[in-house]
Amino acid sequence: MSVSFHGVRGSTACHDHQTHRYGGNTSCVSLQAKNQNPIIFDLGTGLRYMGGQNIEAEAKPFVGACLLTHLHWDHVQGLPFFKSLLREETVLDIYAPKQEDGRNLRELFLKKIGPPIFPISLDEFHAQINFHEIGDDDFMIGSTKITSRFVPHVGPTLGFRVTSENIAVTYLPDHQQPVGNFSITGAARQLCQGTDLLIHDSQYTPAEFETKSDWGHSTLEYAMWVAETTSAKKLALFHHDPSRTDDALDVIAQRLAVAAKNRGFEVFAAADGLTVEVCGVV
Repeated sequence: MSVSFHGVRGSTACHDHQTHRYGGNTSCVSLQAKNQNPIIFDLGTGLRYMGGQNIEAEAKPFVGACLLTHLHWDHVQGLPFFKSLLREETVLDIYAPKQEDGRNLRELFLKKIGPPIFPISLDEFHAQINFHEIGDDDFMIGSTKITSRFVPHVGPTLGFRVTSENIAVTYLPDHQQPVGNFSITGAARQLCQGTDLLIHDSQYTPAEFETKSDWGHSTLEYAMWVAETTSAKKLALFHHDPSRTDDALDVIAQRLAVAAKNRGFEVFAAADGLTVEVCGVV
């Protein structure tokens, strides 16, 4: 199973000489399982670059699904810039969390993507875009098993576990770390337990968390603890703070790689343009 990172930042896109190596696009990851249509995690600004799309190249059709964790701007802002939406052959199924107040997903997106906020309405794109409201569910996309569970964040937020041919990838980009002692909800544990690749929120250092403990995110140390306590095989540090420089991420990744090796798993810092092959137990 191939997992490609197109956007790895949290909160807002950023671009300067100190962030260009790890990239400045917001959350977007794609997954390609054998003989299956692609699955996208989130629709951040990285979506514009998925598949190596060149802004000068002709739009290519896309048929696949998106597992959308929540509706915050940094996770949906790339949708109207996804060139494949210009093609009638494109079919995009978006699975997103049902809202507590019962508001319809399509109506919410039409408010986000349409005048006066955006020049044209989402309905004016040529592609077929289907919305599916989900919660704590288990369902299939083709022959790929999807597990969605509500996890702590700000507003209705899902985490996902995707399983194909006994290979599991878990995606928890926005995950509220508890204040005080480390703990994990039963739902989040179910998503993470024994996964082959855990893509996890690691936005803050402990010092940063002290002043942002209710902002809905995790520390690097908590991400490491989650990986260890759920026996994840590999951890991708994700949702990097936009203020985190490439040099700082280098130091963090090197330090945590040593710590993870001693704890029985691997760790790396996700970067825009990185593709990893995920294998199950042989």
